[in-house]
Amino acid sequence: MQTPDAPLQVTVVLGSNRHGRFGPVVADWLLSRLRDREDLVTQVVDVADAELPTTLARTPETAAALSSVTPKLAAADAFVVLTPEYNHSYPAALKNLIDWHYTEWQAKPVALVSYGGVSGGLRAVEHLRQVFAELHAVTVRDTVSFHNAGGAFEDGRPKDPTGPDTAAKTMLDQLVWWARGLREARERRPYGG
Repeated sequence: MQTPDAPLQVTVVLGSNRHGRFGPVVADWLLSRLRDREDLVTQVVDVADAELPTTLARTPETAAALSSVTPKLAAADAFVVLTPEYNHSYPAALKNLIDWHYTEWQAKPVALVSYGGVSGGLRAVEHLRQVFAELHAVTVRDTVSFHNAGGAFEDGRPKDPTGPDTAAKTMLDQLVWWARGLREARERRPYGG
């Protein structure tokens, strides 16, 4: 059993694999916020690197692709999922990554960071909440959302960092609260959902 104050393992999931995607810009900003915290240790899963087939068939190639992703998801105490909004929802590559895993998400908290046009990706966030509920994961209430994301950043940083930095702190504080409680619960009683 880990000490209650041991740093939490957080896996950040970059949810887009589109050519020319904006996600890495948002991810770099987010990762800098995470690195500022002593209570979190971060690793990254990028769907662009996962190369998972969409058939959900187990093959040797699939096993190799999963071997680079599944351990990072399994080791996580919590997740931050970064998603754009495509056609009023989240990307197919992110859904595929989620669907290839089940127990790795169970009884763990998920924070959501989104970006997009006018809605800032919030419709994608609401769809993801439903999916993670089905997987027995807990999504934290507060999110970070970048509306008209391309115009909100300059040189890789938000033009006005006040709002995003405040939102990120609130979201990460909630993630830590849930992650500590759920980690302790899983250590005492394995989740059987």
